Amino acid sequence: MSVPEALWIALGLLSAATLIMLLVHRLIRAGLAAPRVGGQGVPDGLPWREVRIPAVRGKTLFGWFIPAEKAVSGGTPALAILHGWGGNAEMMLPLAMPLHTAGYALFFFDARSHGRSDGDTFTSLPRFAEDLSSAVDWLQAQAEVDAQRVAVIAHSVGAGAALLLASRRRDLAAVVSLAAFAHPAAMMRRWLAAKRISYWPLGAYILFYVQRVIGHRFDAIAPRHTIRSIVCPVLLAHGTNDVTVPVSEARDIYANRRDDRVRLLLMPGSHDEYSEIEQHIGTVVEFLDGAISRGEGI
Repeated sequence: MSVPEALWIALGLLSAATLIMLLVHRLIRAGLAAPRVGGQGVPDGLPWREVRIPAVRGKTLFGWFIPAEKAVSGGTPALAILHGWGGNAEMMLPLAMPLHTAGYALFFFDARSHGRSDGDTFTSLPRFAEDLSSAVDWLQAQAEVDAQRVAVIAHSVGAGAALLLASRRRDLAAVVSLAAFAHPAAMMRRWLAAKRISYWPLGAYILFYVQRVIGHRFDAIAPRHTIRSIVCPVLLAHGTNDVTVPVSEARDIYANRRDDRVRLLLMPGSHDEYSEIEQHIGTVVEFLDGAISRGEGI
């Protein structure tokens, strides 16, 4: 075989390998893409208004702002409330009435590529955190809201994003985390097992590729690590019957807490049902009231 022939063969093999990798990457992205569930409901019985707020990369986020029941001089405390992977703002509405009754202004919103918000190239925990930060900024700018008393409530991936955001910002009054996982790698391994994908070699490559795409190492954004950098009060709420994110992960996050400002609330229930947290809403409100009145996160 001549040198030119060998060179052409090598180039052909390289091109084929490149095409195969492009196909693999496209399949990985498609397999991990969050489903978009379009909501149609509204916060019935409450004084809501529909808003669209600016987010990063020129995107906008859909949401409902619900002012507090009674106006207060200097503004009322407020909560930014975020759903989980593949969810939307409507799914979090069971929390609206009890939190509104407790005196909070509320902002329920859809993350990018979810619900009625703008789409983007991909979805990730850090991008959830970016959207939550945009929601907090918007809330703090509202005349009805006391910018020093804004807290966040978030579910699953959203909860992990809330903990990441709280590790970076010092102006959050409190965080309520609902069913957060301890480490993205463990969550990904459960996803691989459910898809019957062996960890080595394909699964390991998928984890490597996802970290490259999102621009963050899993260790850097894992709740079991970010919890150490949070200075505001945190309530870690988790269902003891959760099979999506085992309750042991809540205990893992709690074990790595910075100090006693982190509380653990375990209750009967699964990953996606909110009836359990509704039954414990009194505990959540008590936690929020105490954290915000003390101003520990400011």
